Amino acid sequence: MSFTPPPAHLTRPDLRGRFGMAASTHWLASSSAQAVLERGGNAFDAAAAAAFVLQVVEPHLNGPGGDLTAVFATAEAPSTPVVLMGQGPAPAGATIEHFRSLGLDLVPGSGALAAAVPGAVDAWLLLLRDHGTWPLADVLEFAIGYAIDGHPAVRGVCTTIAGVADLFRQHWPTSAQRWLPDGRVPAEGDVLRAPAYGALLTDLSRAASAVASREDGIDAARALWRERVGRAAEESARVPHRHSDGGDHAGVIAAADVAGFAASYEPAVTIPFRGHTIAKTGPWGQGPALLQALRILDGFDDERLDPSTELGAHTVLEALKLALADRDAWYGEDIGPGVLQHLLSEEYAAQRRALIGDTASREVRPGAVPGRATPPLSPLREQGAVGAGVGEPTVRVGQTGALETDAAGRTRGDTVHLDVVDRWGNIVSATPSGGWLQSSPEIPELGFCLGTRLQMTWLDESSPSRLQPGRRPRTTLTPTLVLRDGAPVMALGSPGGDQQDQWQLLLLLRVLVGGWTPQQAIDAPALHTTSMHGSFWPRTGTPAGAVVEDRIGDEVIAGLTARGHVVTRAGDWALGRLSAVTRDAATGLLGAAANPRGAQGYAVGR
Repeated sequence: MSFTPPPAHLTRPDLRGRFGMAASTHWLASSSAQAVLERGGNAFDAAAAAAFVLQVVEPHLNGPGGDLTAVFATAEAPSTPVVLMGQGPAPAGATIEHFRSLGLDLVPGSGALAAAVPGAVDAWLLLLRDHGTWPLADVLEFAIGYAIDGHPAVRGVCTTIAGVADLFRQHWPTSAQRWLPDGRVPAEGDVLRAPAYGALLTDLSRAASAVASREDGIDAARALWRERVGRAAEESARVPHRHSDGGDHAGVIAAADVAGFAASYEPAVTIPFRGHTIAKTGPWGQGPALLQALRILDGFDDERLDPSTELGAHTVLEALKLALADRDAWYGEDIGPGVLQHLLSEEYAAQRRALIGDTASREVRPGAVPGRATPPLSPLREQGAVGAGVGEPTVRVGQTGALETDAAGRTRGDTVHLDVVDRWGNIVSATPSGGWLQSSPEIPELGFCLGTRLQMTWLDESSPSRLQPGRRPRTTLTPTLVLRDGAPVMALGSPGGDQQDQWQLLLLLRVLVGGWTPQQAIDAPALHTTSMHGSFWPRTGTPAGAVVEDRIGDEVIAGLTARGHVVTRAGDWALGRLSAVTRDAATGLLGAAANPRGAQGYAVGR
């Protein structure tokens, strides 16, 4: 084996069993999913239950006002990976002209002006209707319990609220009323409740239960959701409030925007890699960037694919830069099948592979597509100070250029993820996000705020990821499904904004090429590039930037620096919140693994 040996000691075991497995970014969600499996539910019932729990217990990382993408396969059609599309589009009033009339050159990173139509809840209800088996009331029982009866606050919630407390007190009074009881920041372990959202979920349960058919009942709940949320979102957004640009603006989302959205299914985009098939979302998300990186790396010898070595880390970073440059130049709602087919072709990958030299590139180098003019990309804007509550700050850099961390040296989180596999062979990987408590002002009637996914669009008519009414913003949410011989063998994913596919790439290389177990790969030192246009306000990057966990070793870090990488040390356990579930198609043996960083993610199963 040409890879570095895996870690000798793991933070936790690779779980093994035959009944069912769940892994997520919070133990309460993982346990709720497993409880559903134990009571006879399938992977889709379990995933939906866990997802609603995550909205309650990780409100700083996702919320009902956010969005969702998932990749799944059913036991009935295991060879056909499907994408669950829960990414809402830009509202009808979200035009480039309107934003420019406000003096903006970027979509703000916080505030209702950046709100896309909420898509996550409708997507989970659609998946539950079509592929689940449980009544909606039973699925929502877990989340309603944690919302009404309360749950212990994790450190990340408290840290996040502390960071935006002044914003809440001075500009977002409804958020202050909700998150600063008696004017103080909650402490870790304090019991938090979400009574308004719990009441809304209860109303959805009752609406579904009032209809005889399980499927029709879920559709009744979807209709109630659209009516209730659309009206309240429009009324709230109309009130001007502070945004990340420092101005007070009104949002443009309207009830009609919410009423007109419905989640949907799409075929997954796939490529072969080392005897496996990797399935991702389409280019309206960043998912194909992982596929492009794998295509580029597939042409190298195994020794160049080991992220734990200087040569492997350098090669991986350079391949990611090339894939992400193509993401920024080409990906969007209307990229066209011919363009994506070209970007994922072996011939194109060979051209891109030839650009990887012995030293770090400082350029943003998108490739050419026959018959198409390459969209111009502006030079990278260097990272400066970032306002409170903005972006998706998995790895946020402060005014000094150093990573912002909490008192224990941990970087801040951003999103949630969950994976579930059941004994019948149903499997799902899902990454919900958006609608963080720090996104925009709390809507008291609903018990949550709107998301800010429109910050991923450009105020440039020529951009493939431009702001346009009815268009989906190019989301960073990017779960992954891996198949072998026509059967799913692994579902995986991670929070992390622009880093999601980068961290997943490390796991795939270590497992599929290096022969490591998923937990070994998750525990291993991580790294990523920042040498691309950030997807979140203020859309900055660092030429040749590389962020690494210190555990990768001084020798590797020194070697990367000598090759010209601008290295930032992130600490020993700072990067990635990966989780995964597995299934051996031949034996039916199931597995699960989860991230130890932050002491919050857990895998469960038997």
